[in-house]
Amino acid sequence: MKTVSWKVAVVGVALIVSIIYVLPSFFPGWWPYKQINLGLDLQGGMHLVLEVKTEKAVESTTERMRNELRTAFREARIRQRGIDVTGLSKLSVDVSGAGDADQVEKLLKSDFPDLDVLSTMERGSGNFRIDVELTPEWVDQIQKQAVDQALETIRNRIDEFGVTEPDIRIQGTRRILVQLPGITDTDRAKQLIGKTALLEFKLLDDTGDLASAIAGSIPPGSEVLYEAGDAVDEEKRRPYLVRKETLLTGASLTDARVQIDTQFNEPYVAIDFDRRGARDFERITAENVKKNLAIILDGRVYSAPVIQEKIAGGKARITGSFDMQEARDLAIVLRAGALPAPVEIIEERTVGPALGHDSIRKGILSMAVGGVLVLLFMMIYYKGSGMIANLALVFNIILIAAGLSAFGATLTLPGMAGIILTIGMAVDANVIIFERIREELRLGKTPLAAISAGFDRASLTILDANVTTLIAALVLFQFGTGPVKGFAVTLSLGVLASLFTALVFCRLIFENLYTAYKFKTVSI
Repeated sequence: MKTVSWKVAVVGVALIVSIIYVLPSFFPGWWPYKQINLGLDLQGGMHLVLEVKTEKAVESTTERMRNELRTAFREARIRQRGIDVTGLSKLSVDVSGAGDADQVEKLLKSDFPDLDVLSTMERGSGNFRIDVELTPEWVDQIQKQAVDQALETIRNRIDEFGVTEPDIRIQGTRRILVQLPGITDTDRAKQLIGKTALLEFKLLDDTGDLASAIAGSIPPGSEVLYEAGDAVDEEKRRPYLVRKETLLTGASLTDARVQIDTQFNEPYVAIDFDRRGARDFERITAENVKKNLAIILDGRVYSAPVIQEKIAGGKARITGSFDMQEARDLAIVLRAGALPAPVEIIEERTVGPALGHDSIRKGILSMAVGGVLVLLFMMIYYKGSGMIANLALVFNIILIAAGLSAFGATLTLPGMAGIILTIGMAVDANVIIFERIREELRLGKTPLAAISAGFDRASLTILDANVTTLIAALVLFQFGTGPVKGFAVTLSLGVLASLFTALVFCRLIFENLYTAYKFKTVSI
């Protein structure tokens, strides 16, 4: 009786906990306030295919190498007349004299192994031009890393956006598939995902003439940028003449959060730098007191305050004419990090909830029809024992639903197919047990002895079959994506539930019937 009492407690707790987790899906508001998550094919949502502009990542790297070469030449005391970007991954270095040209080649070979020297040409008057380019291997690596980093950045943004069980994965070499179940504000989601979020700090050019620059006469080393705003026409935004040199980027950010300006009662984004960024920001502000420091995001100037004094502590703020929602989204993209390259939406589909409701209706209908046929077969063929198996089957479905809710898994259309398959598998375990019990009864054993022997001899076979199925399901979950993973989730939960209901729940009922209630025959 001790064993039976222990099993009763386990089954009772499992049933109560399962009902608690299942009820919120039918009666929202019940504890633990968590419903079963539905996939894109069941509740609707957004389907996007993004293409990463990897060539922009290569361009950025080429520009960075240009700055690094300029610094390296200065430290090595090599005189150069100019370093120009001549292609996507190509640079040219102009020097005076063969000696400087030799020094440049030696420095490139020793300190810049990822740059190939294409040619060295004499251009007259003792001037030389050295053409270099990024190695093909490095270019491929940059492009691959750009896609991988874009994937992680988009995933971080979506996680902070609050989408349950999104499907985000690389498709091909430079595309990213994004599926967001339950999304209703599609425009906000697209802006949040696609924003490059490149934060830069640059000085305004206070020596050049802004009007001439707007007319086309831009001073060397400067550019014209416009303030951020809703106006589509740039002429309606305030222009700024900004130096091209980036003093600091958002790569040094550690936090970004929304706060309220008590003086003007407007939201702004407060940002914190890491130790290195704080040190650089302090140096930049100390060296440029009384100058305007432009805070630029994705090529738009959000503010350009005058530096009144050296700013220590690694804190700054981004102000602008945005509302609370825009400020929150800006903080999200800054915390998640900038995309290494721009992304373009090349495919967009919105799956309406009506299609999902139709899929749910058909899935439940097929589950009901299959379940009823199985219940009828078991009741007719195995009589009273079949009724016990049917009761276990209902418990099995409750356990699967509770598992989906408790673990926060997502139910998809293939997942519903996995539940239907589990119904057959659960009954299959009972069939094996019942046939074993029949064999023991034909040998003349008592009902209790036949039941005990039937469960003992069938258990190993059932375990072997279900464990191998569970291994296959786990492999599908690990390496599958989207619908395949949804099928693997319900299949795995179904296998575990089937083992529990067949080997513990059914045996508990049989043992109680023939020990507590002293049944004399087995209806099988």
